[in-house]
Amino acid sequence: MDYRMTIIIPVFNEIDNLDRIHSTFTDYFSKSKTKSKVLFIDDGSTDDSFNKISEICTNNPDFEYLKFKENCGLSAAIKAGIDHIETELIGYIDADLQTTPYDFDILLEDIDNYQAVIGYRGKRKDTLSKKIQSLIANSIRRSLINDGVIDTGCPLKVLRTDVAKKIPFFKGMHRFIPALILLQNGKIKQLKVQHFERIAGTSKFNIFNRSLKALRDTFAYRWMRKSYINYTIEKSKIS
Repeated sequence: MDYRMTIIIPVFNEIDNLDRIHSTFTDYFSKSKTKSKVLFIDDGSTDDSFNKISEICTNNPDFEYLKFKENCGLSAAIKAGIDHIETELIGYIDADLQTTPYDFDILLEDIDNYQAVIGYRGKRKDTLSKKIQSLIANSIRRSLINDGVIDTGCPLKVLRTDVAKKIPFFKGMHRFIPALILLQNGKIKQLKVQHFERIAGTSKFNIFNRSLKALRDTFAYRWMRKSYINYTIEKSKIS
């Protein structure tokens, strides 16, 4: 089948959400004008998530998977997805479905003119503590790198695959995908998307990995931005 986009869904102990992911994406695929498929990345789940993923993917070409031997983290899951995708476009969404795949069609309307189109959550449906953690993390990032990104934590993104494959990777990279594309002199567009309460499963983030790790990773990005190499080849002759 001629797919244009592959959507990365990292999974770590999300057994209670996988049937809903399957049904929601099956319906989305039947309605979207863009031919797409899902690539699950099982990040070393210790519940029954992988068995459910395997069941979903059996005899269903719209769903594929990669399974990590052990838990490696969100940035590694995204990197593995990017490394293995060959479609023109890469989508990204979290397994909690607090954003909806139907909003991919909003982002896709502008992707031909940008290297990435990313969502920002209009009306957040998180708990107060989660909102505070995100506010702190976003404030730290904005004050230190000032990349103009409204909501770097929004998990709904569409990237051009050739650009995504050039992103330099490090732990915590998932917080800086738009900023890392800007390092390549790429253009991004930000559009408001819907946000919903988490219906099932539990969040894997807390004040430590939202704020303290974000501070460490922001300094890593600042160093990379200062040292990043960009060049344009005007002419070549290579045999």
